[in-house]
Amino acid sequence: MKDEHLNEEHESDETLTNRQGHPVTDNQNVRTVGNRGPTTLENYDFLEKISHFDRERTPERVVHARGAGAHGYFESYGKIGNEPISNYTRAKVFTEVGKQTPVFVRFSTVVHGNHSPETLRDPRGFAVKFYTEDGNWDLVGNNLKVFFIRDPLKFPDMVHSFKPDPVTNIQDMERMFDFLCQTPESMHMVTFLFSPWGIPANFRHMQGSGVHAYKWVNKEGKAVLVKYHWEPVQGIKNLTQKDADHIQSTNFNHATQDLYEAIESGDYPEWELYVQIMEDGEHPELDFDPLDPTKLWYKEDVPWHKVGKMVLNQNPENYFSEVEQVAFGTGVLVDGLDFSDDKLLQGRTYSYSDTQRYRVGSNYLQLPINKPAKHVATNQSAGQMDYRQDYADHQNPHVNYEPSLIGGLKEAENPGKEYEPYVEGKLQREKISRENNFGQAGETYRRMKDWEREDLIDNLVIALGDCRKEIQDRMISMLTACDEDYGRRVSEGLATLTETNEKKMEDAVQESEQRSHPSDPY
Repeated sequence: MKDEHLNEEHESDETLTNRQGHPVTDNQNVRTVGNRGPTTLENYDFLEKISHFDRERTPERVVHARGAGAHGYFESYGKIGNEPISNYTRAKVFTEVGKQTPVFVRFSTVVHGNHSPETLRDPRGFAVKFYTEDGNWDLVGNNLKVFFIRDPLKFPDMVHSFKPDPVTNIQDMERMFDFLCQTPESMHMVTFLFSPWGIPANFRHMQGSGVHAYKWVNKEGKAVLVKYHWEPVQGIKNLTQKDADHIQSTNFNHATQDLYEAIESGDYPEWELYVQIMEDGEHPELDFDPLDPTKLWYKEDVPWHKVGKMVLNQNPENYFSEVEQVAFGTGVLVDGLDFSDDKLLQGRTYSYSDTQRYRVGSNYLQLPINKPAKHVATNQSAGQMDYRQDYADHQNPHVNYEPSLIGGLKEAENPGKEYEPYVEGKLQREKISRENNFGQAGETYRRMKDWEREDLIDNLVIALGDCRKEIQDRMISMLTACDEDYGRRVSEGLATLTETNEKKMEDAVQESEQRSHPSDPY
């Protein structure tokens, strides 16, 4: 079909234009005085082209910069065991058997930059945007089911310690463990991260988790605690450090390439979504707080229930406009889903959407990749790049406030009874009462396979080998508190360590010069 807006005398569908729609007749030469220059100032095509080029990047994400993504759908099973899922939540994305909801998923590494190797030891982001009939729902998680900290106040310090040194711009394990050795709640995450679980083979063979406890709310306004788990139908596969080093030497984009090529070939990856449900409350019978994001709810204590599956079947048409500009936030919930009192979750809920407004812009939700798949009518307007079209059919365009008697927007009816938890307590700055920082870390160590434990010990020994003794001693003490065998093996490994990672890095610097080949100047 012909474009009605084409100038048919001079243009076709493939005619190159500038962004004003003007046909470009010479894209090889700028306008100059004579063919040697100088260049004239009225080169509009050149000025537009180079000025746009200078602005082609938004600020890089502080965390989760390197990413890959895909479109697909989520299909609900509509049940919890033999019960209707509506007994627990009124969220329509779950309540109808066989209901399919479009999704976009972004996988990522966390600490490293936008084009860093995908073989680096790092948690992986696993963020899913559901375009539901009630608006967007973002389930923003990681591949690992626990986290390093439980208080959001520590998040900037944690990330700073993991990032490169602000002077040398080199990542330094001593900086990282200087923070971790004074953060005992991190031992569970450390145990996962330095094992093969810290380097998933690729995105298709990777678990996902919401990490935090959330809440489901039913029509009667009753709530339960819930945790989310994505399990790959393809199976779970992880890499040892040796495997990862070998892959990185030939392809540092392997996970992105694997995902893209699988979808292109029709080998669509699938994940089944499981939930764990716990009665809302403090649960004093447990030796940990169920809201603690550094803890697991063990399957044998809190069963997993299969509630749906996700299939990724379409690659992005443009990486930047979709994978780079997609914006997620833990606060983006639909009716029937709610927050728990997890302090870290509540801190993330502010931070995640705030960073999108800074990074992409105040109108990021108008971009196609972020826009809800339903009608939007809001009094929020203006700001950079506002091209809103979200006006109600009978809305008075002169009224951008509420309430109004002269044609403004009206509040919606609540589809169910409001969830109204009772909360009381002193305002205070205090840790949770049931920290139990080492129990589950030790249990995770003991549940690992022999080869996983061996890789964990080797990786920790090498990483801690670059640290001063006081940091090593603190880490050994905490690992011993997790499991005596765990601490002993790391201690013995450090005592017999002959070559640290720092020494290997220094050798590589020297080797780059020694193995180089002289060239003549030209």
